Amino acid sequence: MKDLQILYAPRQRGHLKKPKWIIILISLVSLFLVCTYVYPPQSFSACYIFSSQGCKALQSWLPPAPTRELTDDEIASQVVIRDILNMASNMSANPKISFLFLTPGALPFEKLWDKFFQVIWGRISMVDAERRLLANALKDPDNQLFILLSDSCIPLRDFDYVYNYLMYTNTSFVDCFEDPGPHGSGRYSEHMLPEVEKKYFRKGAQWFTIRRKHALIIMADSLYHTKFRDYCRPGMDGRNCYSNEHYLPTFFHMIDPSGISNWSVTHVDWSEMKWNPKSYQAKDVTYELIRNITSIVDSVHVTSDAKREIQIQPCMWNGRQRPCYLFARKFLPETLEKLLELFPKYTSI
Repeated sequence: MKDLQILYAPRQRGHLKKPKWIIILISLVSLFLVCTYVYPPQSFSACYIFSSQGCKALQSWLPPAPTRELTDDEIASQVVIRDILNMASNMSANPKISFLFLTPGALPFEKLWDKFFQVIWGRISMVDAERRLLANALKDPDNQLFILLSDSCIPLRDFDYVYNYLMYTNTSFVDCFEDPGPHGSGRYSEHMLPEVEKKYFRKGAQWFTIRRKHALIIMADSLYHTKFRDYCRPGMDGRNCYSNEHYLPTFFHMIDPSGISNWSVTHVDWSEMKWNPKSYQAKDVTYELIRNITSIVDSVHVTSDAKREIQIQPCMWNGRQRPCYLFARKFLPETLEKLLELFPKYTSI
């Protein structure tokens, strides 16, 4: 018995003398993991201290976050969305691109677009709303891509380049980024709950280029469209929310985030930091201007909060970086003659 007590005693004494810092470290790690679970990991930058892979690696350690029960409307909507996304792509024998011009009147650059379309076919009829444009364009089963343009847009490349760029990738080009500032998440209304949570709320330009399956989903959606119609509008809860900047970016970020590019192929210059982008006058239009725009290979977003965070994303096309833009705006009608003169030059860049 004495021998057994002698052998046991050192182990007991050693246990009592373990450094206190080990206990403190374990406590801190435990507290960190609890905080990571309670607060979304994407906003908890300290996790990079513990893993070179950042928060994503730590998320795999944690139990899954509780999921809420979907409403009947959400279930019905997701069934339709899932079936459309899983549909086999039935490429027609004569696949076409549908150009949709959203304009309050005549098209100022009609002659320039005529020159662009002379490669294969002429211009389409214009109507006054995106969904009506899509509905009419979807009537033609050969239309596989749908491009929404404004009356101040111009083509930056020839038709063949645009056709090949868009047709030979499975991506829809929908602008989408997270803006925590007053012109982004600050426009969100909790009236959108439970279907649209604030963490999914996104912002982007309305000028899209989408594949047929995504066009069908837009036409099929009533649930999320209704939420944005009713609760994303000027004066809502003392804020000005604009559905054309938030509905499609949020919608596609929720239902098919990997199916969109997160940038628009239509260039616009916000460098003047005004409510509206830069408008190009005749004196601004030069070969160098167009060359500079067509040379851009990174998509840049700037948040509207005090940090003015610059988000830079390479424009990836089928796994390789390529120029971002096929179209540009806002060009004033007075620029038409110079653009017609320069078109053969800059489309051969």
